[in-house]
Amino acid sequence: VQTCALPISPARLALALVASAALATPALAQTGTLEKIKGSGSITIGHRDASIPFSYYDDKQQPIGYAMDLCYRIVDAVRAELKMPKIDIKYQLVTSANRIPLMANGTIDLECGSTTNNLERQKQVWFTITHFVTANRFVTKRSANLRKLDDLKGKTVVSTAGTTNIKQITELNAQKNLGASIVSANGHAEAFQMVETGRAVAFAMDDILLYSLVAQSRTPGDYAISSEALSVEPYGIMLRKDDASFKKMVNGAINDLYKSGQINAIYEKWFLKPIPPRGINLNVPMSEQFKKVVANPTDSGDPNVYK
Repeated sequence: VQTCALPISPARLALALVASAALATPALAQTGTLEKIKGSGSITIGHRDASIPFSYYDDKQQPIGYAMDLCYRIVDAVRAELKMPKIDIKYQLVTSANRIPLMANGTIDLECGSTTNNLERQKQVWFTITHFVTANRFVTKRSANLRKLDDLKGKTVVSTAGTTNIKQITELNAQKNLGASIVSANGHAEAFQMVETGRAVAFAMDDILLYSLVAQSRTPGDYAISSEALSVEPYGIMLRKDDASFKKMVNGAINDLYKSGQINAIYEKWFLKPIPPRGINLNVPMSEQFKKVVANPTDSGDPNVYK
């Protein structure tokens, strides 16, 4: 018997393609992170390569840092929750620009870095209880004598692509008619190098990251970080949106660290002692804002909570 294919209209073809894509795509919203981990026997941690001391590579190209240590505690809690002591950890390097898409599409299960929790990002992803509170400032060459935002008028300012910092400095540039040239860099190290080499006069970024970059530079005394804070930035470990059971378990693990006082030793290890690979000591005591979080844990992305 000879069959004849009937012509399909463009509209019907489009509907068919959408339907087939829906069937082929894993339903992350229906399969929670805990179920995903249980089924695969592994959890994937998104990490950074140069967000010292939160998440970065050591001299053996292994991810280490303050946020990584917190994530390892979370993994221990997942193992206990699922009664699976042999859950494997997989690592995925992420950048400021791709970390949110990689979380949203299911590539990573936890993002352990220096990611600001704010209300806008909460529309795409969720966050754990705040694990650090920083501020957006800028670093310059001390000899340039640029101390306030107004001093950047007509200058070239760099920030890292995909960050809240570049968004804010761009908005402030327009609001205050600074006439500055705002350029983006692919990473924090590249942005700092632009100030080192004179391609930009200032690098706007979270102050804790600026302190670490200055401490690692060849001549730390040559740099100054603005006393003027452009914003308050609470950090959180990123999770997929609308996964209430996983968030409850993860926040429970962080809350236990805070209530037990174990967070103090972890904080001291990364902020008050020499850290690998070069043995620099950031010497950054726990801020009053973060002490308040530890005493009363919150995952709020509203900066006013931390003032």
